[in-house]
Amino acid sequence: MKKILFVFAALACSAFASVESGGATFAAYSVLAAVVGLGLAALGGAIGMGNTAAATIAGTARNPGMGGKLMTTMFIALAMIEAQVIYTLVFAIIALYANPFIGFFAELQ
Repeated sequence: MKKILFVFAALACSAFASVESGGATFAAYSVLAAVVGLGLAALGGAIGMGNTAAATIAGTARNPGMGGKLMTTMFIALAMIEAQVIYTLVFAIIALYANPFIGFFAELQ
């Protein structure tokens, strides 16, 4: 874990240092951060959705009479899980197309 944090810190230092050269490297690292963040969010969402579906199926198998209520609760939980992934998608799109940091660092020069 420490090695991963060290690599990310090194990439961040490199990105901030590249602002003087036009910010192209900083923009490239923004793309990398958006892709990695979206991938992690999708992975976490998929794991959460799988656990939710498995718990609903197990609950329906134990008590078939509660199947309707469990399905309703499951769909609400799936919507909440998917909302988190969509929020990450929105942040990734902002980081890609309207990156506020590039303008900020351009003003510092």
